[in-house]
Amino acid sequence: MTEPGPAPTMERVRSRREMPAGSLSPSRAKWIDAVLAGLVLFDASLAAWAFFLPDFWFRAFHGTAYDDPQGFLRRCAANWAAFALIQLAALLLWRKNPHGLAVAAGARLSDVFTDWTYLAFAQDITWFGRASLACASPANALLGWWLLRAWRQAGGRESGPADK
Repeated sequence: MTEPGPAPTMERVRSRREMPAGSLSPSRAKWIDAVLAGLVLFDASLAAWAFFLPDFWFRAFHGTAYDDPQGFLRRCAANWAAFALIQLAALLLWRKNPHGLAVAAGARLSDVFTDWTYLAFAQDITWFGRASLACASPANALLGWWLLRAWRQAGGRESGPADK
């Protein structure tokens, strides 16, 4: 019988938190691409729906006929189109310039309070409108935080407390 040798040593695998800024795994980079692409499609769809089908929007969100004499819904559509363009630019450019991720995060964070405000003051609201608007503000906050974290990890700046 032979005596056992020394215990095998294993190299410690770095966690994502320990990875230096700018060194993303391929799977993390794919996640960033997927999230940005999804946001582009989402905001472009919202913009198209609100701008070209305002009657349908009002029925879905308010259960009423379209009544927007000041054109505020279409103003919102233009804002969502801007979000889609900002996120598209980030999607196309973030590998060369990660600061686009921070700009996209800022767009998401700028919309954190708007949907809950809309929900609080809308005179008529459907179950779909209530559910959609109730989820939108926390989703924007979470996406803004996630994109800022991705920016830091992509080398936007050195990792900070939000990465831990």
